Amino acid sequence: MNRLVYITGASSGIGQALALRYYREGWSLALVARRVDEVSAWAAAQQLEAWRWRVYRADVSNVDEIVDVGRRCIAEQGLPEVVIANAGISIGMDTAVYEDLAVMQRIYATNNLGLAATFHPFVAPMRARGSGTLVGIASVAGIRGLPGHGAYCSSKAAVFSYCESLRGECRPDGVKVVTIAPGYVDTPLTRENRYSMPFLMQPEDFAQKAFEAISAGARVRFIPWQMGVVAHAMRLLPGAVFDRLLAGRPRKHRQGET
Repeated sequence: MNRLVYITGASSGIGQALALRYYREGWSLALVARRVDEVSAWAAAQQLEAWRWRVYRADVSNVDEIVDVGRRCIAEQGLPEVVIANAGISIGMDTAVYEDLAVMQRIYATNNLGLAATFHPFVAPMRARGSGTLVGIASVAGIRGLPGHGAYCSSKAAVFSYCESLRGECRPDGVKVVTIAPGYVDTPLTRENRYSMPFLMQPEDFAQKAFEAISAGARVRFIPWQMGVVAHAMRLLPGAVFDRLLAGRPRKHRQGET
């Protein structure tokens, strides 16, 4: 039987690139997205064999919805070997603006609770089987806080810690937990950024590196590697130096800003 990979946020960007990389390596696909018509149109354009892919409609911020879709995948396609919790959102916020507290709530619901809910249906069956890989998509932005990016940076910092905790829980049962930390990838999520994006990658290049890291069972992998060097340096910088470096840096767009 074909190996199965389950990917959330599959309608564009990183998720779509990962799906194509796995497909070309002979895997079958279980794809999760809110915009299933876009996924279906993309699959047709790529001439994917119909029996090797299936798309499920779900919003990962809705716990019941995403858990139900995971259970349906197991019932209809079998238990995946790899589950990639890729769905995520990035919106700037200002804590002084009351409405932005709802933005923060939405980001945490998607990037954190949604990630755990994505994994939930698969954890016990993978443990029982004694194998499987759970992949959390973090970000270099989770290393230090950036102006206007408080919700996103803190949500991605939580992904590092959550996946580390889950890794310790699952290791005795043969289940791997991999944390992938992208730098800047050319996707709809990053194109509106109004600051420089060093080492910007194309989605297909990122997908190849991520596929290699997941296949190798890496604990944590920064992609590209240069961003791993940047992340290490950011960790070591004293707070006062880091603050001076960020002085005058443009803020992340708030919702509705241009």
